[in-house]
Amino acid sequence: MASTTTPLSAIDLDEFGTILSVHREIVERNILSRLDGLSLTSLRCTSLNFKALSSEDSLWRRICTSTWPSLNDPRVQRLITAVPNGYRRLFSDSFPLLTPHEQPRDSVHSSLPSDLISAVDIWYQNKLLFSRVIETKTNSSEFLHSQFRVDLLDPKEVLPAARVKIGQYNDDSWLSVRELEENLTLSWIIYDPNTNMSANFSTTRPVSSERHWMPGEYDVKYATILGCEQVGYEECKIVVTCGGLEHGELQVREICMRVQNMDGKYLIGKKGLSSLMKAIEFGKRKNNFENEGKKMHEGHLRRKKVRWEKKVWKEKAFEIVCGVGGVCVVYGVVFLFYIIVRYKFVI
Repeated sequence: MASTTTPLSAIDLDEFGTILSVHREIVERNILSRLDGLSLTSLRCTSLNFKALSSEDSLWRRICTSTWPSLNDPRVQRLITAVPNGYRRLFSDSFPLLTPHEQPRDSVHSSLPSDLISAVDIWYQNKLLFSRVIETKTNSSEFLHSQFRVDLLDPKEVLPAARVKIGQYNDDSWLSVRELEENLTLSWIIYDPNTNMSANFSTTRPVSSERHWMPGEYDVKYATILGCEQVGYEECKIVVTCGGLEHGELQVREICMRVQNMDGKYLIGKKGLSSLMKAIEFGKRKNNFENEGKKMHEGHLRRKKVRWEKKVWKEKAFEIVCGVGGVCVVYGVVFLFYIIVRYKFVI
């Protein structure tokens, strides 16, 4: 009896031999829902079918809220869902590293928002320590003309200490600064309701750390470089002050954001807010591989050093010129006085 089984080579692979033959609902629930944002983005580029399947904003909502738990806040969700493909757009704006832009001098940014919306999350060893959304009123005269500063915690607010695992290379009960830099990660997303765009102004991992002026506390710094070469670079600095390290605990006591120019001066509210909004609208995004943010910060420090050395050189050159000019004036006056006395000139 002849076999009626169709050989495998005769099967239409486009219809039966690929994942596209699986029911759409199964693909969405059991495959796409298990992917992270980068994997889903890569899958979108493979075919038109996967591009359509992975465009569902419900998938991106799950990815965004799991990546940044602060986005579960109803205030933020209302803003995001009011825009078509809001969560997919937010992920593409906020997941990559924000880098300096090439903004033309004559470009004009849209009006500044009346509310600065910040969504902040802090983890230690992938364990969520802190998650919050705050709205900062930016249209008051006090904010616009005083130093730009956004604080996540009230002065009297104290977060509960989290017991954390000490590394094997640390024999005592202290949580070392090295462990902080390796394990403490931060996300600070700012959403602009005027343009419906956002950006993450944290480098995820710290760029540096140092002792705080209070005993037993440390400042862990995150930074993003803003601006461009044509108009000058600026740095958005986020400082997380931690304590409790001597007991093998981690207590976040202060979180603040400020913007600093190349001369080391902190910008006032209006200029700082404008710098952030321009970065959101014009800033480039790139993948943050091998702690690219820290490398950019180190490059920024080198530029500041070169700028400072040039400034010192110019000041010394000006002092030399002034000194030589002063000596010439003195000798000129003495010589003129000598001529008057010697030849009895009458002025």
